[in-house]
Amino acid sequence: MKQTWRWFGPNDTVAIEEIEQAGATGVVTALHHIPNGAVWSPDEIAQRQAEVAHRSDGTPSTLRWQVVESLPVSEEIKKQDGDWKTHIATYKESLENLAHAGLEVVCYNFMPVLDWTRTDLAHVTPTGSTCMRFDLIDFAAFDIFVLQRPGADEDFPDDVVDQARARHHGMSDADQRSLMATITMGLPGANQELSFAGFQDLLQSYGAISADRLRANLCAFLEEVVPVAEKLGLRMCCHPDDPPFPLLGLPRIVSDEADYAALTAAVESPANGITLCSGSLGVNPDVDLPGMMDRLGDKVHFLHLRNVAREDSRFPGSFHEAAHLEGATDMVALLRAVLAEEARRSAEGRADWSIPMRPDHGQEIADDHARKQQPGYPLIGRLRGLAELRGIATALGGDLE
Repeated sequence: MKQTWRWFGPNDTVAIEEIEQAGATGVVTALHHIPNGAVWSPDEIAQRQAEVAHRSDGTPSTLRWQVVESLPVSEEIKKQDGDWKTHIATYKESLENLAHAGLEVVCYNFMPVLDWTRTDLAHVTPTGSTCMRFDLIDFAAFDIFVLQRPGADEDFPDDVVDQARARHHGMSDADQRSLMATITMGLPGANQELSFAGFQDLLQSYGAISADRLRANLCAFLEEVVPVAEKLGLRMCCHPDDPPFPLLGLPRIVSDEADYAALTAAVESPANGITLCSGSLGVNPDVDLPGMMDRLGDKVHFLHLRNVAREDSRFPGSFHEAAHLEGATDMVALLRAVLAEEARRSAEGRADWSIPMRPDHGQEIADDHARKQQPGYPLIGRLRGLAELRGIATALGGDLE
């Protein structure tokens, strides 16, 4: 496995030299400052590569940009409205520029409106560490009583609606604004800010788009971009829905193994693949992650390794980010399946036998509490996660790059 680390650019509070010291050998990043639907120019890509290649003092680093996360798919493409055809063209141009710069792996997602959703960014655990959390009752209170989305109460069980009503009754105006801000932290690419009214308008712009319609739009996107990616030698990999169930009346179509089997079958190509995120998929108790790696592993181009603790016996339900070796996912079994897939690829002579992975998210521990960091991306918490994952892989006899 290739040990990578997500970095949000020069404004990230984690410095390039700290990534090196954590033990990562590659960087996962994106051009977050470029608006969705615009071209990633050769100059902008080269600038980011240079930033990765140098430490804070200007000396050369040992790192290089290995994975693009994410090249955002615009809402226009997802809905097929407005300038969506132009955005398809600019997406292809960005892919060409990335390939010419030496990039090979491009992660993306097809989630409507929000790339990820949580209701608390600093949930306190029994040890005093903090983590991100999704509280179903808080989310229902927001959806039904704050956002007042028509028909929202029909999307939740009766007991959840009753609890949400009581929860909302105890919320101040400041609490409601804070919850809104937390939920909208997951806007695509981290480069958009919306008012309450703007958020409502964006939701309403999806109208009555069904899951089937959204799947058709995803297939149309893949039919356009995958042949380009294959010709360029790129491997595209779709990230799963986070969390893996419908929210805000919007469909989610990349939530389990069946969804991924359909996605990869829609356009058969080595360029059409999977970002296997053990945290997003692991929220669903019916998803067998080691089995999924066995069955669809040849399509896995990128790994996000993290764990979640499910708080409810029912699904969907509340959950929080657990430490990497805690929570619902058997990380040893998953890594054993990953290493078996890498061995198969190596035996077949595949150049991409070593799969890039990164320790995804992490709990804030120790000095993390003094830093202002991107939610879910603490330095020490991820360092702990990378060390634990590296230990498992080493014990299983895996090759680490």
